[in-house]
Amino acid sequence: MPAFSLNIWRLAGLLLLAAMSAAMAWQFQDWRYGKQLAEQARLNAETLNQLTLNAATAQQAEQDKRLALEQRLSASEQTHYRALSDAQRDQDRLRDRLATADLRLSVLIDAGDLATGVGVPATAGPGGVDHAAVRARLDPAHAQRIIAITDTGDRGLIALQACQAYIRALAPVHFE
Repeated sequence: MPAFSLNIWRLAGLLLLAAMSAAMAWQFQDWRYGKQLAEQARLNAETLNQLTLNAATAQQAEQDKRLALEQRLSASEQTHYRALSDAQRDQDRLRDRLATADLRLSVLIDAGDLATGVGVPATAGPGGVDHAAVRARLDPAHAQRIIAITDTGDRGLIALQACQAYIRALAPVHFE
């Protein structure tokens, strides 16, 4: 029996040694994998930080582009507003001069009309551009209507230019 008991103790020692070896192997694997997981977590955190910085940079660039676009649109709006107010002021001044008889509108008459019996005397103005041309003065009411029509046309052209400038500012690549 003593040999049997010695074998049991040897077997128990071997089992204890195997258990300790397994525990040490598990501990070693835990350290190794823990170190790998920590390194992977650090790399993931660095990647996430880099992506966040890139996104913030891209967002700032887009905000800068938007601010620049808003400033260009504001400057364009001011320019077109100034052009519109200048045109309005010029039209008002012209309308006032027509109303006070300071200015009279006249039209050139075709020489063929004179042959058909339209008798309009030639007006020779000292500052006229058309030398010895046959001209007819317009009634002030008709002149006012013509000025109103040209005013509407001028406003339309200015609005069209403003729209074109707005589109060019929004999409400069397509119009260059």
